[in-house]
This record gives sequence, C-alpha cells and structure tokens, in this order.
Amino acid sequence: MRKRPDQVKKIGDQGYGERVPAGQYVTQKFPVLSYGSTPKIDLKTWTLRVFGLVGRPLELSWEQFIGLGWTTITSDFHCVTQWSALDQTWEGIPFAAVIGPAMPKPEAKFIMAHCFGGYTTNIPLDVAMNEGFFAHKQNGQEMGKDHGWPLRLLIPSRYAWKSAKWVNGIELMPQDAPGFWEQRGYNNNADPWKEERFWPELNR
Repeated sequence: MRKRPDQVKKIGDQGYGERVPAGQYVTQKFPVLSYGSTPKIDLKTWTLRVFGLVGRPLELSWEQFIGLGWTTITSDFHCVTQWSALDQTWEGIPFAAVIGPAMPKPEAKFIMAHCFGGYTTNIPLDVAMNEGFFAHKQNGQEMGKDHGWPLRLLIPSRYAWKSAKWVNGIELMPQDAPGFWEQRGYNNNADPWKEERFWPELNR
C-alpha cells in the first residue's frame, strides 16, 4: 500500500546535509522503476514530435535530433520511492534547443511528455524550458534500455516520474492536465524539497 506523505519515514542525511531532500537516502545504485515493459525501439525509425500550441510542428529523426547541439550537464536525481543519486552526468540536448525552433505560441503554458508504451507526464512549460534536458547518455555511457534509452526527458528539480523514459513527443498546451501517475494520485507539482509525493487529499 502506498504511504501518505505524513507516513514517510524521515531518513538521516548521511552527511550530505541540506543537499538531499527530506525522506530521501543516497545510493550509488540506479534502480529500475518503470510503468509497463521496456519498449523495443529502432533508431532508424525513431522520431520525436513537437506539436500542439506551436507555430511550426516538428518531427525530428534521430540524425536531426543529435544535430541540434550535444552538451553535458551534471544534476542530482530524486526518486519518489525515496532514493537519490547525486552528481549524475548526462549527455544530450537541452529542452529549449529542441522546442525553441518549433516556435511555442504565447498561450502555451504547459507540456505533456508522451512516451513509447503510452506513458505521459505533465510539466509547466517554463520549468521545462529552464532546466529540461533530453538525455541519451548517463555517466559516460549510453543509458540502458530499462532506464529510457534512447531518450529520457530530465526535469532535475522534480521527482523522477517527471523525468519521462522513452520520450517520443512533446505536446504544448494552454492549460495543465494530469499525466499517467498524476491521474493515479501522484502530486501534480512533484517538488522533492516540499515532499510533494501525492495529492494533498491523500493526507486526510
């Protein structure tokens, strides 16, 4: 049974102080947690769509995608199941570098990330533009297929269910709408520093 936020055990900081959100423990492992089975993806036919409230809808092949400007970032990663992995190095392309050429319309305020297998998750557009990252490699290696290969959308400031695996589409929307786990009781905002694990009504 899923625990409510007020039932989540406060775990010691392991010497990391305020760097690690409350209720999290640091691990050197990177557990596999997914909804559904791992999809079989062929880069020869793979595409990433950008659609919805854009002036220029896009459908990028893998070759077009990797030509947008490869870069590297380092960020921490916090899973709602209470583990955190620090100083993860990711290689790929910033969200803004992919979405900018699609010319988002002024009324676009939110995105829905769409993935192989039917998974979805919602994120404010400004959050995604400021920190979002499409990752293909992790810690110098291509991500394992179970971790989202070939492309994972990272949102470092949110719990990891917002960092959608196997992403293949970004929809720009005028209003917010819940994604897969948000429809099933997970918090819409998912800020680990506020322990926003589940919808507030589950505290009752």
